[in-house]
Amino acid sequence: MSALGRVVRSGVGRRRVQTVVIGLVVAIAVTSSVLGGTLLVASTAPFDRAFGQQHGAHLTAHFDATKVTAEQLAASARAAGVSGAAGPFPTATIDPGDGDREPIGPLLVAGRAEPSGGVDAVTLTRGRWATKPGEIVLFSDGRFAGGSRAVGRVWTLEDLPGAPALTIVGLARSISGTAGGWVVPEQIAALRPDGYQMLYRFTAAGTGAQVDAGRAAVAATLPAGALTASRSWLTTRQEAAGEAALFVPFLMAFGVIGLAMAVLIVGNVIAGAVSTGTHRIGVLKALGFSPGQVVRAHLAQALIPASVGALLGLVAGNAIAAPVLSQTNDVYGTSDSGVEPWVDAAVLAGVLGLVAVTALVAASRAGRLRTVDALAVGRTPSAGRGRWAARLTARIPLPRPVTLGLAHPFARPVRSATIVAAIAFGTAAVVFSVGLAASLQRVQDAEGLADVMVEAGQREGRDRVERPAGTSMDTAAVLGAITAQAGTRGYCGTVRAPVSTPALTGELEALATSGGNCADSYRLVNGTWYTGPGQMVVATPFLTRTGTAVGDTVTLTSGGVPVAVRIVGEAFNTEHDGLQILTPIETLTAAQPQLRPREFRVYLTPGTDVTHYSDELDVALAPLGAFVGMAERGTPEAILIINGLTALLSLLLVAVAALGVLNTVVLETRERVHDLGVHKALGMAPRQTIAMVIASVVVTGLIGGALGAPAGLLLQRTIVAEMGWSAGFRLPESVLDTYHPATLVVFGLGGLVIAVLGALLLAGWAARTQTATALRTE
Repeated sequence: MSALGRVVRSGVGRRRVQTVVIGLVVAIAVTSSVLGGTLLVASTAPFDRAFGQQHGAHLTAHFDATKVTAEQLAASARAAGVSGAAGPFPTATIDPGDGDREPIGPLLVAGRAEPSGGVDAVTLTRGRWATKPGEIVLFSDGRFAGGSRAVGRVWTLEDLPGAPALTIVGLARSISGTAGGWVVPEQIAALRPDGYQMLYRFTAAGTGAQVDAGRAAVAATLPAGALTASRSWLTTRQEAAGEAALFVPFLMAFGVIGLAMAVLIVGNVIAGAVSTGTHRIGVLKALGFSPGQVVRAHLAQALIPASVGALLGLVAGNAIAAPVLSQTNDVYGTSDSGVEPWVDAAVLAGVLGLVAVTALVAASRAGRLRTVDALAVGRTPSAGRGRWAARLTARIPLPRPVTLGLAHPFARPVRSATIVAAIAFGTAAVVFSVGLAASLQRVQDAEGLADVMVEAGQREGRDRVERPAGTSMDTAAVLGAITAQAGTRGYCGTVRAPVSTPALTGELEALATSGGNCADSYRLVNGTWYTGPGQMVVATPFLTRTGTAVGDTVTLTSGGVPVAVRIVGEAFNTEHDGLQILTPIETLTAAQPQLRPREFRVYLTPGTDVTHYSDELDVALAPLGAFVGMAERGTPEAILIINGLTALLSLLLVAVAALGVLNTVVLETRERVHDLGVHKALGMAPRQTIAMVIASVVVTGLIGGALGAPAGLLLQRTIVAEMGWSAGFRLPESVLDTYHPATLVVFGLGGLVIAVLGALLLAGWAARTQTATALRTE
């Protein structure tokens, strides 16, 4: 082994604390970065692969058949910027019933002779393609119970002339989501046709502005008003990203925190090694080591533990990402691991490059030191450093060991600033983690839940038994029993009704309500709650996909009757992927006079025992065709994973911050070991030594906590809002605002706890150091 290699090995082995600190902080940085990068790619890569293979449509457009002809639509394929097109396909909206089950809801059906084509090649997953009238292929999005058993089922469309029957002959997947089902073109005439569908691919469609430009170019070639609705592939892509996209913002935040801590602590470790090893550097130079060799030695001492930590972080990041990636793979039926080697390589190169640059900057001072100066300098800081702070703290009415410790950070202000930043990052991580968990819990609490649910049906033992066909619950009597029950604060009656709108394809559900407490189940983001018929409240995805805003009027089709409804509010509601419509029951009874509440959400007065209330109400409801069920408040798996990841990463970052404090105390103690011997010789007891060492981190701990708590709060609000946007929702303030000022003060004091935990180990070592040993050291 070369002389330089022996110096490097000796330095790594001698500075065990610094070696562990560098390895751990780099491992955390790499773990967080790999998680964030892998999930960012995985949330879109399956969709992108399928979209490319199936030549998905960049724009799915619907046209009014009374204003445009099929020939004109075919000619629109030659519009500027269009690279491919399919159609026109005649369309119809059907409202099938599934035997004795609930209605399935409006379904957009397109007349398409073949699944293949230049745009949106539909992939069969079960069965075969429709080849003659009376057959239909369904979009296999999981809405139809029974999976493969749906093939062979017959739908009778009793609301259409002649009650045509459709046999389900296959299930298929359209990556563009262009329709809910497909029939042969000849079948559309019997299904009440309502227009045409065209599918376009553009030469440039990477941004919303480019897709909008392509849509405008197509519309310009057709009669005014012919284009009635359209859907961009970017919207479909965002929805396809699914829950995996939720993980990216907060994991990237942890990655940035980890990288910042890596820069700070690695720089602090190397700078401290140069400072405490000044005499050793002089000896090396006297023995013939060049300035470049001295710098390379200190650089290698940082890169060796950093490389080990990076490899461990790489393995950990990919392992932790596996359960999250499995959710994305399930959507597309893919079996790949989702791990992209280029992501691992990029993170590894980036983090190690950052460590190398940081270490090089810190170690360059060692190369610049003159041999004579290095040999003449001891480890204790110059006498003048921090003297003003020592004089100031001496006036504080505290024991002298404590005031001596309080002055220590001011002797090395740059080093103290780095440890303040590390503590601030650790505190911010904890505040962010706890706030994120609280926000996610509030998201769950805001999702249309009540204390008790009353449903139509009968109960036998603990199980629900459906009432025989032709019977129904006595709505008025059930409502009377609910309001008469002691402990009832209010109620909301609901019934689910299928509706449709020209701006959206596929199933759309309206939750028609009655009662004065329906707003209690939702949190408004914008606007107001509805006050009468003809008004509705929707969620952000509905506004985004329909291009509407609060105050706009939308035409809904209910039972074949168009109903104009004004949007009066935007609420947080994830039902039906945020497309559910909330409206008074009177809005739809003109079109569907048979609508009656089938469920009641019951809200109890504070202090009411839910179990006792439910038992008594269940007895009263038994003869009325209804039963009571507890409102379930389970936590989805995705949120459990997020909470687990944030807790794990926060604990690791806190550990890194504490180790950073430990490293600083090690440096301080080594530099002041002779002073420590003098103090002991003058009578400083072991307990007083411990108090002095702990007091030396109090200032940095308090300042770090004071900076980290508000930073964590800002990070929590920003990341939670971004997570909401990644899922397509704007979040109400009640979800974002999770902290009381007094709570933030407590978390700010957590910085002091981190600092004290990091200093305890060295405080005990300093107390046990023999006076003679300390006095002989310089």
